[in-house]
Amino acid sequence: MNKFFLLGLTYLLSFQTALSQAHIQQASKREFRGAWVATVSNIDWPSKPNLSTEEQKKELINILDHHQQSGMNAIMLQIRPAADAFYGQGKELWSRFLTGVQGKAPQPYYDPLAFAIEETHKRGMELHAWFNPYRATFNLIDSHTSANHISKQKPEWFFTYGGKKLFNPGLPEVRQYIISVIMDVVKNYDIDGVHFDDYFYPYPADGQVIGDNQAYQLYGAGLKSVDDWRRQNVDTLIRSVADSIKKVKSHIKFGISPFGIWRNRSQDPEGSLSNGLDGYSKLYADARKWVKNGWVDYINPQIYFPFNYQAAAYEKLVDWWAQNSFGKHLYIGIGAYRAIESRSGWQNKNQIPNQIRYLRANSKVQGSVFFSSKSLRDNLAGLNDSLKNDFFKSPALPPSMPWIDAIAPQHPLLVEVQLFHQAVQLKWESPPQAKDGETASGYVIYRFNEGEKLDIENPKNILKITFDSAMNSFTDHSVKPGARYTYMITALDRVRNESEPSNRVGIKAY
Repeated sequence: MNKFFLLGLTYLLSFQTALSQAHIQQASKREFRGAWVATVSNIDWPSKPNLSTEEQKKELINILDHHQQSGMNAIMLQIRPAADAFYGQGKELWSRFLTGVQGKAPQPYYDPLAFAIEETHKRGMELHAWFNPYRATFNLIDSHTSANHISKQKPEWFFTYGGKKLFNPGLPEVRQYIISVIMDVVKNYDIDGVHFDDYFYPYPADGQVIGDNQAYQLYGAGLKSVDDWRRQNVDTLIRSVADSIKKVKSHIKFGISPFGIWRNRSQDPEGSLSNGLDGYSKLYADARKWVKNGWVDYINPQIYFPFNYQAAAYEKLVDWWAQNSFGKHLYIGIGAYRAIESRSGWQNKNQIPNQIRYLRANSKVQGSVFFSSKSLRDNLAGLNDSLKNDFFKSPALPPSMPWIDAIAPQHPLLVEVQLFHQAVQLKWESPPQAKDGETASGYVIYRFNEGEKLDIENPKNILKITFDSAMNSFTDHSVKPGARYTYMITALDRVRNESEPSNRVGIKAY
């Protein structure tokens, strides 16, 4: 028998086994389910610059409602697209993608990040603040950049490449500035995570040269090459950001979404079975090192490729990252925007559903993040329907991170369950402090039908998840007349450790 046929048959059987295993795993109560909400060029939100405050709020609420309804539990909100801000308590200027003019505040005034945090937490979703660390402008149109922008105040910090101004990562003062920008947000906002995407040094552009030779001459002594120096510059930023975050708020997660290929096997025996552009040598991003050294809490590689793609096969990259996650969380970045492409692999409209099945079959993968929000909301290739009605039909909690905090909160006390206008109203008392001093940062409400096993590990029994610590009551409007239910509540802490369940209380609906 032809050896290539045998190889193909072996792969097919292993893939079918993986999909079968994934079907079993669909009911997991712990899974990270994220969506990127991009603000640069108004990709996702707001739909255009200079909407009124109420229009901006309404659009964002609609986005969050949509993702909550389809089962998401995390939003990666881009709050710093180009050395600017979608928040008020920081040193950088308001983004022109928000108000149409860089430096112009929303009118009437509100703080978009504070608003987004409040609304995501109400819906049982985390808010990860997405920063672009090095991009300073999105183009070279002078009128798009205020005279007060950092690129004009400190022009010596920047080089021009690919039609944009970029911070020079080799300058110590640049790194310190970027860290200070991030720490303004860490200190002033109740975010759940700090998130970087794949833009470190710029993607290669024909005929372009990175203008950092002077900085290399000043700071590159002792290193073999400019490539090693550039990687060290990025490493230094990542390590410093990680240390700075944890010193101020240890519960805040730090995650990065690098390009899908770290290195190819042909370049490094530790690399993946791929032969495409690699983040290590082209973007100077040593993402494997960041995970191995414990500088990040999760890695979220952008594997925007189909199965069996010659240069970068989805399945091979998922397997490689799973073997190189070093005990930290691995969330696979999925290119939802590609779902209706006509290129090879993407004509199959089951491509992304099969990708979800495949990642779920690997016990070292804890979730996925989709780019981007609009592609899901537009339901490209019916993907959002698949999430809502199949993959994410039952709610899920983000996976806990025991290396940050392994102490669960105390359980709350369910003090009142009563009928109220053809609904059931629940009230509870917040739990006392756990031994680490934490109380509750959110709650999970479980409902069981009469005669049903009281199993809080089965996500179909979850009625409501909230990350609102002030919430102490809930009204269940989904009860059926004459039905009997049992309710229990658990408490969550900031890294989503869950308490033992409260006392259980039963009631017959109206």
